[in-house]
Amino acid sequence: MPKINLLDKNVSELIAAGEVIERPASIVKELLENAVDSGATNVTIEIRRGGKSLIRVTDNGCGIAAEDVPKAFLRHATSKISDQDDLDRIGTLGFRGEALASICAVAKVELLTKPAEQEYGTRYLIQGGEEVSLEPYGCSAGTTILVRDVFYNVPARLKFLKKDVTEANSIQSIVDKIALSHPEVSFQMLREGKQVLHTPGNGDLFAVIYAVFGREFATSLMKVDSNHKVKVTGFTSIPTHTRSNRSMQHFFINGRYVKSKTCIAALEEAYKGSIMVGKFPACVLELSLPLDSVDVNVHPAKIEVRFSDEQAVFEAVYFAVKQAIAKDNQLTQQPEQPQVKPHIERVVFHPRQQEQTTLPKKAIFQQSKPDYHSEPEPSINQENYQFLSRSSFQKKQPEQQPVSRLEDRIILEEPLPEEPKPESVPTSEPLLQQQETVVMESQQPPEIRLIGELFQTYILAEIDGMFVAVDKHAAHERILYEELKAQNDHPMERQLLLSPIRLTLSREEYGCVLDHLEQIQHMGFLAENFGDSSILIREIPLVLDQHNCQEVFEDLINNICQNKKDITPKVLDDLYHSMACKAAIKANDHNTPEELYQLLQRVWTDESIRYCPHGRPVILTFTKERFEKQFGRT
Repeated sequence: MPKINLLDKNVSELIAAGEVIERPASIVKELLENAVDSGATNVTIEIRRGGKSLIRVTDNGCGIAAEDVPKAFLRHATSKISDQDDLDRIGTLGFRGEALASICAVAKVELLTKPAEQEYGTRYLIQGGEEVSLEPYGCSAGTTILVRDVFYNVPARLKFLKKDVTEANSIQSIVDKIALSHPEVSFQMLREGKQVLHTPGNGDLFAVIYAVFGREFATSLMKVDSNHKVKVTGFTSIPTHTRSNRSMQHFFINGRYVKSKTCIAALEEAYKGSIMVGKFPACVLELSLPLDSVDVNVHPAKIEVRFSDEQAVFEAVYFAVKQAIAKDNQLTQQPEQPQVKPHIERVVFHPRQQEQTTLPKKAIFQQSKPDYHSEPEPSINQENYQFLSRSSFQKKQPEQQPVSRLEDRIILEEPLPEEPKPESVPTSEPLLQQQETVVMESQQPPEIRLIGELFQTYILAEIDGMFVAVDKHAAHERILYEELKAQNDHPMERQLLLSPIRLTLSREEYGCVLDHLEQIQHMGFLAENFGDSSILIREIPLVLDQHNCQEVFEDLINNICQNKKDITPKVLDDLYHSMACKAAIKANDHNTPEELYQLLQRVWTDESIRYCPHGRPVILTFTKERFEKQFGRT
């Protein structure tokens, strides 16, 4: 029977520290919360090697009295609360009194602090939970904490830390959130001696958003200001600027960053009908609630909260965002302009006659297609168009002058003249000639009669005595999906963009991109670091165009972030689905008869194209007997 042992102080401190300090970002979070609670208006954060070797946080807050310095590093020692009733109305970011005790248990800590009313400050050294020195020290008012060699005495935890850049991005994500929640505080962050963030600290939330996320993201937002039951202020994205995930949704309750399902549901419900299904808005919203109506002591990281009246919170967020959307719609609506007959004309040279003709302005914007009135129409059975692995089709140059349908029909009905047989060595291989004849017959295309297109979505045709209907989007999507899978072992073909696309990502997504640049390049995207949580996309997969590549790239990064280390086969398959779906021709797209014919021929001759990647049928067939039965002919 095992004996129950009482753990010594060192082991118990390490266990307790493991619940609070997960990585260097956890240390920065606790120190910044203490700095804000101290009333600081200027906070500087400096990290080296992702916070593993050095974390320095300096503030100009109230400081710590000399006699209270050793007490501050004891577990459950805090100045935020004093009795049980205070837990019902917590107004500070920290309150448990575990942060400093947990930090000094796993790192080497140096504290420099001085209240404004005292003449001298205090320097305190503590390592592994054990005090090293305590002495008077000359320093400025406020507090500076230096944390060195994180997890130096817990090698198992140190081994599981990520790369320096990943840990640094995680720290910067924490700094961003606290800066957004307190625009009245000026935050400055240094990474490896280089400044990466500096907020003005003038209380202007928009200025903080601009400093954290950049101009592109900030200019895509609209203001939110409402006081329906609960005061809601901040910014949310205009309906035309959405994302494929929720990574840019930020909610703050009384200055604390939280993840609230209630707020998320209210936000997305307000956008219902204004954005596409599967898209998500971005936001930076601050909710001001009475302290006794929210419980923040329900999660170890204090990131989840409970509300005494969730319905009131839901309605507050919903109506605030809904009001902002309605106001934005009013601003963007333009008065109807009277219709004026266009007078602008354009000179066009006909490729055959080289004569000058004029087209009205409207014709300039119409989609280019073959002129079936000015020149003979080619036979649809001739392969004048080549099906490409893209969302468009490219016309091949005919080897000879195209003939009309009537001429084509006459030529096909008349027997071809016999060609003079060249002098050759006689052969006695009739079997070989029979085999060649069989091969030629098997390579003949099926007898396809294109009927037309239904609802600009379904291709209708008669093939080998059967009525056939094909979903053109599903068919093209399946073809592209199979071609993408066939390129799995080789880098995907790319195309260069004339103007690179700049994307602003969350810190987590930004770190994933930098850690997986080679895998991303293998998938057809050439991305480079642009700094400030932004990247530039210079090349995209050949099957995509500039309009849908951003959404596919966001899906790729989201899948990488979920898998963390490597791109799994499931991630690849999901990516191929997404790329094929967005690159394929869509319902209501205009396609020429030649394009429809080529797509129909590919589907009919390739038996693997029967279902789209999502499982929907591509082709439906109906026999003549089935039709005659419906009309009562049998």
